[in-house]
Amino acid sequence: MEPEHLGRLLDRHAAALELYARQWCDSAEDVVQEAFVKLSAQGQAPENPAAWLFRVVRHGALNAALAARRRKRHETAAAAEAPAWFQSDGSATVDPETAEAALRGLPIAEREVIVAHLWGGLTFEQVAALAGCSSSTAHRLYQSGLSTLRERLGVSCRHNPI
Repeated sequence: MEPEHLGRLLDRHAAALELYARQWCDSAEDVVQEAFVKLSAQGQAPENPAAWLFRVVRHGALNAALAARRRKRHETAAAAEAPAWFQSDGSATVDPETAEAALRGLPIAEREVIVAHLWGGLTFEQVAALAGCSSSTAHRLYQSGLSTLRERLGVSCRHNPI
């Protein structure tokens, strides 16, 4: 299919196709983009490209919705089976769920370093190699993350990691 013809179809139908796909899925833009990619790969243009696009978008959106439901079901089951990040021994002044929420609220780089170092037992050199940074950066991220956790949790101690 000629690029100019494909561009005109995109200009004319993309918005309506996205609206159409949103009936079934949350990834409407991706579904529409994939439909246009499939159209561009056609050796010969379909007799009615608009109808063809709507059919492909409908199938793609239904498949995307099915995949999203399946993924959600698997994620929910995995989360229910996953061990808690924190366990209370009864003497803790911080609720484990609050601590987990505070940890999840950290930037990913800080959270990655803290989890790898505290729970994974990795050295800062090993964490740095894993995260693609220097060991001093890994240590800085660790310290910054712990400082943020202490602030959010209202904990101030020198010997306890949090």
